[in-house]
Formats: sequence, structure tokens, C-alpha cells
Amino acid sequence: MSLLPEPRYPTHAELVLSARALAAHRPGLCTLRQVGASRAGRPLHLLSIGRARRAVLVVAGAHANEPTGGCTLLAVAERVLHERRLRADTSWHFLLCADPDGASLHVTPAPRTLFDYHLGFFRPAAPEQPEWAPAALPPDRLPPETRALTGVIDELRPYLQVTLHGTDLGGSWVQLTKDVPGLAEPFAKSAAELHIPVETGASDAAGWPASGPGVHVMPAPGAGAAYPSMPDDARSSTWYHVHRYGGLTAVVEVPMWASDLVDDPAPHPAPARAMRRLGARLLRDALEVERVLAEALPRLDGAEGPLLRAAKWALELVPGLAADWMHTPPADNTMAYVGSVDAFGRRLPLRAAAMLLRVLQEADDCAAPRLERLVATWSDAFAERFRARWVPLEHQVEHQSRTVLAAALHARDRAA
Repeated sequence: MSLLPEPRYPTHAELVLSARALAAHRPGLCTLRQVGASRAGRPLHLLSIGRARRAVLVVAGAHANEPTGGCTLLAVAERVLHERRLRADTSWHFLLCADPDGASLHVTPAPRTLFDYHLGFFRPAAPEQPEWAPAALPPDRLPPETRALTGVIDELRPYLQVTLHGTDLGGSWVQLTKDVPGLAEPFAKSAAELHIPVETGASDAAGWPASGPGVHVMPAPGAGAAYPSMPDDARSSTWYHVHRYGGLTAVVEVPMWASDLVDDPAPHPAPARAMRRLGARLLRDALEVERVLAEALPRLDGAEGPLLRAAKWALELVPGLAADWMHTPPADNTMAYVGSVDAFGRRLPLRAAAMLLRVLQEADDCAAPRLERLVATWSDAFAERFRARWVPLEHQVEHQSRTVLAAALHARDRAA
């Protein structure tokens, strides 16, 4: 892959400093306060603008490996401060980082290639993710980050929660817990203007109804799951906590590297056969990582940190997911959907390998060089297969910001 213009994602500490500067600049309008602490004791900060009862909550940093959200959060906060109409009858609240512990472990603030990105990769296992923990743990075992987030929702009762997510390589899409009529048009217009593909068949939203290209509405309770093996259910996540107050959640995804192969709505010539092939490849790739893990594990002296837990968890998903792809009818028959599954199937073992690599490098294990070559090979193959092109950071942020503001406008109309 060619070298890229230098992107720069802020650290969690830099986000807090920027938010503190905004609050100090407009003390009559802004407040910055601590609303909880992480498992490691890191503070969780909420920046609030305005005091209207009608509220929007914007959440960044739910996944450590999706760094665009922090930049977007600051950009939206600055727009709200400078445009009075945005806060005329609405208060805005920004949770700077839902998982500061995870943010401290994902260490690629300026990735130049997918390989570079994966060398510092971290994404925790589902029970350790603030938004997803309620889908994996009983209420009495929820992490403090989750309790802080739901506590903010209980306090604010927002009509809209927007959670800022992203993908390493692919396109942009939106997931909604309730439909927001009118959102699809400004979302598509923004993506087109900024040359960001719309991921029309996102595997994350497999089988969901769509209110427009790339705008997916989560199915009602009782609807069958496209991937029966997956252990979590979005309807148990913090995304649905806002429903008890009549609100909804919009999940806005934006890519770091774009692929124009994920927005093709044409029918795939043989989707079931393609899914079987992708399932078989997923099993084969995961087995390569498992062999390295099995060889190295006795040398790690029982070490069990978040990186190793996350790598093991990703590998544990593989057999069931591969069976879903190989033995159940495809949730969608488009080229876009099969392409999205192809990307997912490459991503899962690559992430497990990348996190295991960091563990082995820290232990100075003899298997690290071999695994590093595998991570490099898979990263380059991923980029080449999908013709990856860097999305300028300012375009990532602008598209995500526009979508946040459009969602707030149209969800307000829906709630009125």
C-alpha cells in the first residue's frame, strides 16, 4: 500500500483537554463533569452545552479501535456552540470516551497502512465493551463504564442517542433502533459529496429492514437472527436503554479506508456458494492463529490480560459464525452483502492475530516474528482485495458530523 497523508487521531487525554478548553471559553453555556470511572479508575467525562430539557446524547469511544468518533464529537460540539439554532430548544451532551481503558490499549493514532493499524490494534471481548456488556453479562456484573453510560441516559432521558462508530475498511452506514424518516437522503448526499461509499449490505445489519441505502432499522423483538451463533443481541445493549424514555439510538459508522466494492446492489451470481467458501476460509485462517496460540501459550506462564482475552474471544466466535455462513441461507443476495461478509471474514482472524502478536512481542516470544509476517500478509491482502483508499480524516469527521446533525433534526421531528 502507498503511504498516506498523515492522519492524527487525538488521544483520550487530548480529548479531555479540548473539551475543558471549550467549557472554559463558554462557562455560562458549557459544563464538563465526571460521570463515572473505568475499571482502572480513569474518569469518564461528559461535556454539556445548553440546559433545555429536550436532549441529545452523543457517545464516542465505545470501541477503542474506532478513533474517528472523538474527532467528530469535538467537531459537533463546536458547531453547536457556534450555531445558536442547534441549541435553541435542545441541550447537547457528549460522553467523550465510553471506554478510556480500551483507548489506552489501542495505540495507532496515525496509521499509514492497514498493517500499521493492526500493529497497535485492540478491541475488547464483548463482556468488556461498555455498550455490549448487557448482552453478555447479568445486571449485577456490568462494568462501571456501562453503569455510567446508563446512568447518564437515566438522567438526561434523551430523545436521541448517537453513538459514533467506525470500520477499518469498507463504507458508511447507519443502524437505528427505530426508524427516522428523512435521514436516508442527507446521509446519502453527504457520502456522495465526500466520496465515501455507502455500505448497502453491511454484515452488521444482516437481514434488517432498510429505510434507505445504508440506513438499517433494527428488527422488532422476536425476529430471527441472521447469525444464530452470535452470542449478543443489540436489543440487550445500551442502545435500547433510551427506549424506556421514548427515545432512540442511531449508530453512525464511517470508514478509515474506503472500498467501492461494498455499495454494489446487484445480485450476486451464486451467494450461497460464496458464503460457503467464505466460511471455509474463515475456519482455515482462524486455525493458523490457533496453532500459534497453542504453541506459545505454555511459554506465557498463565498470563491473561485484556489483549489475550480479546484474541481468544474473537477465535471462539469463528466456528459458529462459519457454520452460520455455510449452512444457513444468505441473509441477502447482493454483491454488497457478500463483499461485506468477505471483509468480516478477513477481519476477525486478522484482529485475533494482531492482538496475540502484541502479547507475544511483550513476552519476547520466539513465535512473534512468524505471526508478524502473517499479520502483514493478511493486512496487505485485505487492502488489495478491496482496493482500499484512505478517506481523509477531515472527510470522515465531516460525514459523521453531518449525519449526527441530520439525525438530531429528523428524530426531533419524529418525537414532536
